[in-house]
Amino acid sequence: MDFVSVVWLGAPVWMWLVFLAVVVLLLAFDLGVLNRDDHVIGVKESLKLSALYLSAGLAFGLWVWHGFGSEKAMQFYTGFLIEKSLSLDNIFVISLIFATLAIPPLYQHRVLFWGILGVIVTRGIMIGAGSALVASYYWVLYIFGAILVVTGIKMLFVSENPDSVRDSALLAWLRRHLRVSETTHGHDFLVRLPHPSQPGRKLWYATPLLLALLMVEFTDVIFAVDSVPAIFAITSDPFIVYTSNIFAVLGLRALYFALADVVQRFRQDRKS
Repeated sequence: MDFVSVVWLGAPVWMWLVFLAVVVLLLAFDLGVLNRDDHVIGVKESLKLSALYLSAGLAFGLWVWHGFGSEKAMQFYTGFLIEKSLSLDNIFVISLIFATLAIPPLYQHRVLFWGILGVIVTRGIMIGAGSALVASYYWVLYIFGAILVVTGIKMLFVSENPDSVRDSALLAWLRRHLRVSETTHGHDFLVRLPHPSQPGRKLWYATPLLLALLMVEFTDVIFAVDSVPAIFAITSDPFIVYTSNIFAVLGLRALYFALADVVQRFRQDRKS
């Protein structure tokens, strides 16, 4: 049997390779063609980019239908929609992070793009661990169901609070343990600046963009604790869970700029 035909985590290796190739091509087209140069992404561009990722996700679901049948395809689409809906709050938190750290709109896409690469890794680890737990202890699904209920209640009663980011323990820890520049330096995450007391010597500093990236990654992990168990309640197939998760996250990050504009308008109307 060829290596690519071996079933690994719910699907043949070749299907995993196709999925990864699609994601890499989408990200390469995003950064290498559409956003090669730093620029402020407007609402129209955000909606077009989101439509691209949405179309890719829907097309991938049809491919799953062709390869696995209608049941797996419906599980994919259900997981896709669940992740989309439960991750909307993540968009609002990201906008608060950018506002708190004064990240210019010109560089926000760069933070989100590199954040996606982190999401691909962290979601893979979380879903792999969750799949192993479900395979060994089926009753874990009941815990996942309880987490989903708590998530629903929390969404009803937890409000948007800018101070929650400003007073974040993680942000305070990062500022204590990293040398952080006072302002951004172009689109760089790290920059070498003159030593404050030793002329001629330079030190590496983290820029606010790196703080924003780390905060966004941490936020995604927290929200994934809510959303990933919800999809496991639909299916325990790691291939379906992971692929639907990633396509949903890709589309939401692309939609960020349109949603952030709506949030900004809402805040301005509320103040006036």
